[in-house]
Amino acid sequence: MTWRRGPAAPGARPTELAPISERMGWLLGLRVALAGAVVSSAALAPSAVGSPRTPLGPSAVYVGAALLSEAARRMRRRRSLGLVGASLLADGVFLAWATAATGGPESLLRGLIHVHLVGVTLCASYRAGIQVAGWHSLLAVAVPYAQAAGIVGLGAEGSSLLPGDDRFLAAVAVNVATMWIVTLVTALFASVNERELRRRRTDLEALAAMVAELDRRRAPEEIARILLTALRGTFGTTRGAVLASPRGAPVPLASVGVVGTSLPEAEDRAVASARRSRTPIAVHRPEPGRHPLLAALLPGARNVLVVPLSAEGTPIGVVVLEYPWPRIGRWTLSAIGQFASHAALALRNAWLLSEVEHLASTDPLTGVANRRTFQEALERELSRASRAGSSLGLVLLDVDRFKEFNDTHGHQAGDELLRAVARSLVAHCRDFDTVARYGGEEFVLILPDCDPPTCAAVADRVRRAAAQRPGGVTVTLSAGAASYPSDAGDASALVRAADEALYASKRAGRDRLTLAHDLRSAPAAR
Repeated sequence: MTWRRGPAAPGARPTELAPISERMGWLLGLRVALAGAVVSSAALAPSAVGSPRTPLGPSAVYVGAALLSEAARRMRRRRSLGLVGASLLADGVFLAWATAATGGPESLLRGLIHVHLVGVTLCASYRAGIQVAGWHSLLAVAVPYAQAAGIVGLGAEGSSLLPGDDRFLAAVAVNVATMWIVTLVTALFASVNERELRRRRTDLEALAAMVAELDRRRAPEEIARILLTALRGTFGTTRGAVLASPRGAPVPLASVGVVGTSLPEAEDRAVASARRSRTPIAVHRPEPGRHPLLAALLPGARNVLVVPLSAEGTPIGVVVLEYPWPRIGRWTLSAIGQFASHAALALRNAWLLSEVEHLASTDPLTGVANRRTFQEALERELSRASRAGSSLGLVLLDVDRFKEFNDTHGHQAGDELLRAVARSLVAHCRDFDTVARYGGEEFVLILPDCDPPTCAAVADRVRRAAAQRPGGVTVTLSAGAASYPSDAGDASALVRAADEALYASKRAGRDRLTLAHDLRSAPAAR
């Protein structure tokens, strides 16, 4: 899965800074405020605006038209761009009428045009603001000439300037220039703000995608790789590594662009500081003397960021990243920290789950598999042996006279004896063999790909090795061995055959191995 800045899933609108209905509502409020300002200025200071006309009627028509247009837009929803454009054109006409009727280029109400341009640029978009600025500029030039020609039925009593003279042209030029300055400055800030908000939104979408992916993973190595992939796709980091462990010194879990993962034993100041303070540490150029770990992981790197991995206040490791910028912004640093925090929680949960599964599958005293895990492993190995047409050995072992040992030396010594026997069995078996505590002082071995003669040899060797306790009390073990498919064809029959062989060893004097095959061939001996 990849994470990148860009559009969301089909149907989503990641570029919207706010819902369109909300932004159009703000524009509607702006129109009502503009009409109110025109009416108020004429009512409170008629001499200041220089017009004897009452603007109440045109303003009421303008507000009513704006309300009807917004209602129609909401009914049409997606097919409403034409209504939005018509409303913006109507705004220009109303403001042009208001300024023309109150002094033209010298009108005190021309500041409302600037307010309208700022509002459109912020509420609609900076592109719309630039287009509306062009419309206002056209009206600012055309309306006074239309007044002078009698095309527009507005007098010019409020204006001391006549179209065509130098003062008129200068005033129009100043008004138009002011409109464009206000619009372009606002558009600049709006575009920067839009871009930043979009970037933050895509960062949050990438974080949500990473968290969803982490929920489907249980292996710490997979979680670490997902974190590095998300950081690389979202923030453009080049090389990186995740070093973490549930306890003790962090170990490499995953890396991107890292050649070697052998870590020096010397303490790295940046890593130690990041873990101790739980805050990211930036290193411009790692030095082998001060930053041996960073220099070893990322040779020749510049602009390295060490981000701590902390789960519920407990440091569990760090993320080491090489990023392509000489400086890193506060939001980017915070966002990377959020990615790391979620990954740290996922790592902690994965380790806890692994520990719970380990506790559920192992014997708490000896640390080998418990009886339930043995049953599952036996069924699994029998199924595999049946498909492959191979043999399977099963060995039951019992510590001789364990009750007497417990009564003589105490239960603590008895527990230690069982742990020692378990360690010896594990040490003398193959990696893919299963060693389990069957119950009490009994142990069981599952030996895949082991024919009857080999099973007998292995069982006797392991039994003798487990009985040797240098410097301790001598103990012996009795054993019974059975093989699939020669002695039994299913799990229960195989366990029963090995159990009968074990008890035959105990009846025969203990400290010996009995094979189920020998019991079948010599029934009288039983």
